[in-house]
Order: sequence, then structure tokens, then C-alpha cells
Amino acid sequence: MQFQRKRQRGFEWKRQWGRGRASRWLTILGAAVLAPTLLAPAAVAETITVYTAVEAEDLKKYAARFNEDHPDIRIKWVRDSTGIITAKLLAEKNNPRADVVWGLAATSLMLLGNEGMFLPYAPKGLEKLDPKFRDSANPPTWVGMDAWVAAICYNTVEGKKNGVPAPRSWKDLTKPVYKGHVVMPNPNSSGTGFLDVSSWLQMFGEEGGWKYMDALHKNIARYTHSGSKPCKLAAAGETTIGISFAFRGARSKAKGAPIEIIIPEEGIGWDMEATAIIKGTKKLDAVKKLVDWSISEKAMRMYNEAYAVVAIPGIAKPVKYFPKETLSKMIKNDFAWAAKNRKRILAEWQRRYDSKSEPK
Repeated sequence: MQFQRKRQRGFEWKRQWGRGRASRWLTILGAAVLAPTLLAPAAVAETITVYTAVEAEDLKKYAARFNEDHPDIRIKWVRDSTGIITAKLLAEKNNPRADVVWGLAATSLMLLGNEGMFLPYAPKGLEKLDPKFRDSANPPTWVGMDAWVAAICYNTVEGKKNGVPAPRSWKDLTKPVYKGHVVMPNPNSSGTGFLDVSSWLQMFGEEGGWKYMDALHKNIARYTHSGSKPCKLAAAGETTIGISFAFRGARSKAKGAPIEIIIPEEGIGWDMEATAIIKGTKKLDAVKKLVDWSISEKAMRMYNEAYAVVAIPGIAKPVKYFPKETLSKMIKNDFAWAAKNRKRILAEWQRRYDSKSEPK
């Protein structure tokens, strides 16, 4: 009798275990059936190819903030310096590979727009933009995001060690004491380099501008193919002076670099980062959503985390470590002139100074 009771309990345990196993299998099968539904948003997410010159370290942030509002659109970034992205777009004119440009110099977009490469589009919220931050056509072929401005990054430790004083003007940099201590960007590769050169030609006149650059060239250690690199080199103590832009200087200083961000007394060149739709994109609905978002107030607040000037007036707050005189020293920049004469300016610069450029 005792043996039978044990045997009965054994049968009961097997039945319960079998039911549990069946239940587990049903759960697994149910999950398998539901999986495609749960994964559907990711599976159908549309991928758009975005060309940009935005700083590489910020791309994840830009995509993440955009995806908070548009999780169904995936961004595939193609990132390089302004001049290289501009040349790439021109080379692909008859066989475009990008869907949209998000974050390229307005002077480059003007040049590309003159080649008929963009689809005109009036994004939502266009009326909120400062008129300077949009193409004047209606509808516009490009819209602005923010502005970046030229600045000198001066390493105070290296300056003291090498007996090199902090410059206060662009023309100071032509003095013999700075020979071999200055690094600046190549304007053929870098938008920052081009805004420097075009602004000097505007501030000092064409003849005076080239004369200034002839004198500056004697003191240049090398020309980089990145606008931020001269300031990074100064921050790392690899050069005393880097001609770069204020955003990079502020970010480096925030990380503890012993640098001073100098706004030269003659004034500073600047350019806008802007957005445009590539004509012929097959993903127009998704691209329009990106362009709409690129000029939204949310996007402007994101840009303002690094840039002191954004396209919608009244949104920007002061950015830590930007010199107070930054905004007042921005020159009246003739973007149309710079875009129209870009090819000629770059060819002349290369003929005169390219011998000191870093290898590509």
C-alpha cells in the first residue's frame, strides 16, 4: 500500500511537470509569434543617409535627440570636414548618394545650390528663423541651424615656456616672435579655414588680405585638414597657438586645457551650419521630417549647448568660456560673395601656401 501511494505521487508529479513543460512551450511559442510584432518598428524603420561636418563627438547626441521624436527614422552618418564633404557632394552631383545635408557651412550650400543640387523646401517653423539663417529664395533651398565663429586658442603654459605672448589681433600673428608657433586649417579642407581666409579678404580688402596671409604664412608651422585640430593641438601643448573656432576652444577649456580663447580685435569671421535636401532623394517624407526637426526649438536648444548663436532669436543662452565680446566682433559677412568666389580663392590659396599642409 505504501509503495502504491509513492507510485501515485510519482505519476502526479510527472503530470504536473508535463503540464508545466507544455505551459512553458506555449509561452515560448507565443513569444515567437509575437516577436515580429514587437520588432516591427525597428524592422520598418527607414534609413536616410545624412552628410555632415558636425563635430564627430556630437553625432550620437544629434541622432538620439531626433529619434526621441522620430524613432521610425534611422540616420546613417557620413561625416568629414567641410571642404571634403563639399567636394564629395560635387563629385556625386550626377549620382547622389546622400538624402540630406544636416550641418554644413552655408557658403558650401550656396555653392552647391547654384549647381542645382537641392530640392527647395519650406520646413515647419520657417517664419521663426532670423532672416540671415535661411536662403532668400521662396521656398528656400537651405535653412540655418547655428553659427560658428573664428577664434585663437592660446596655450598659456607653452606660451610662457617658449616666450610667446598672447596675441590680441590677427596682425599680431605676423610678428617674428610667433614664427613656428602657429597652426591653422587648410581652407580647401576646412570650413573654418575658409571662413578665416574669406573674412581676412573682406576685412583687409583683397590686396591687403593676401598681403596679410603672405606674412602670416612665414610664421605658420603647418596647415591641418580639420578646423578643430589646431585648437586640439594647442590644448594638448603640441603648439602654442591654434587658429580655430570658439566652440572647440570652449569645449577644450571645459576639460581643463590651459588655453585662453582670444577674439582678435579686428573682428572675426563666421559661418552658419545649415541643412538642405538633396534633389532626387527617394526618401522625401523622412527627410522632410528631419529638416522640420532641424529648425525646431528643441533642436535650437541642443545646438546652444555648444554654440552661442542659433537660428531662432531669443533662444540662445551664454555658453561657458565663450569670450563676452564674441557676438559684437562678428563681421558683416558677405556669404554670397564668399560662395561666388570660393573656387578662385581656394585655388589662389593653394598656389601660395599649400606647401606647409599636412599630408591627407
